[in-house]
Amino acid sequence: MTQGRSRAEEKAGRKKRKDFKRESEFSFEVSELKELEGVEIEDTFAEAFPIKVARVLITAVNEKWALNAAKEATGFGTSVIMCPVEAGIERTASPEETPDGRPGVFVLFCAPSYKTLEEQLLARLGQCVLTAPTAAAFNALSEEESVKTFNTGFKLKFFGDGFEKVGELYGRKVSIIPIMGGEFIVEQNFGAKEGVAGGNFFILAENQASALLAAENAVAEIEKVDGVITPFPGGIVSSGSKPGSLKYKFMHATTNHKFCPTLRGVVEDSEIPDGVNAVLEIVINGLSEDAVKEAMRKGIKAAVKVKGVKKITAGNYGGTLGKYHLKLHEILGL
Repeated sequence: MTQGRSRAEEKAGRKKRKDFKRESEFSFEVSELKELEGVEIEDTFAEAFPIKVARVLITAVNEKWALNAAKEATGFGTSVIMCPVEAGIERTASPEETPDGRPGVFVLFCAPSYKTLEEQLLARLGQCVLTAPTAAAFNALSEEESVKTFNTGFKLKFFGDGFEKVGELYGRKVSIIPIMGGEFIVEQNFGAKEGVAGGNFFILAENQASALLAAENAVAEIEKVDGVITPFPGGIVSSGSKPGSLKYKFMHATTNHKFCPTLRGVVEDSEIPDGVNAVLEIVINGLSEDAVKEAMRKGIKAAVKVKGVKKITAGNYGGTLGKYHLKLHEILGL
């Protein structure tokens, strides 16, 4: 019996060691927790995508009217989930930066295809900038940057009904269209290139007030970066989405349930830690990957300084869909 028990124990010991080895082979490596200003920065990445971009400079008699035209032209431009383009104001331009020496605003228009981008550029400049008092529109991409050229200004000249002129002003070929308010000046050709869409980060905070203040501060810093926009209202996303649906086959995108605080304890895959009651997302589109990374860096560094912010993470699809993987730790130098 003693010998029998010894053989059984030895066999059990071998099985235990084998099981331990098997578990070790499939265990996950736990990364070191990294923080910035006492806020956890998750070791993850934002998954971003190629998109076609046009950059336009709108000028007017003063900044107020340049902004009025820019806001109209970039309206209904949050997400290509349902909007024809993603669009936004990049920054204001001083008179020293503009061809006509007037105040201006740089705007970006982003679309999935060059065809859609060209159509939207014509529609938005024609309906929102041509109609704005004292406004003019110029191409804001250099020849070297542009891989496509649209003759948007040439097409808009036909609004002049035969009274339009084509000429050269400020070293640029322009259409000069007589209008009730005087003349509308628009550059004949606009450049386009491939940019980056969907750079992002999530702000997880103890309450809505902290999350909103952190997001506002982040957007204020991002606005200082050339060549990027935050296309959602005020630059902030309150209703982040996921592709498809768990329940409705007809839906292309639905609420990102993993990050809904009210669903913590309701869904098994919730990613809301204890103490977090609000999540806001910042989405960034830009002319280049480097510009989007710089915007993410500045935005996150501003967000973590707000009391009540608990964690920063980012949205991705496991790296299976987007060309660009913007790693938070790498961007922040952690």
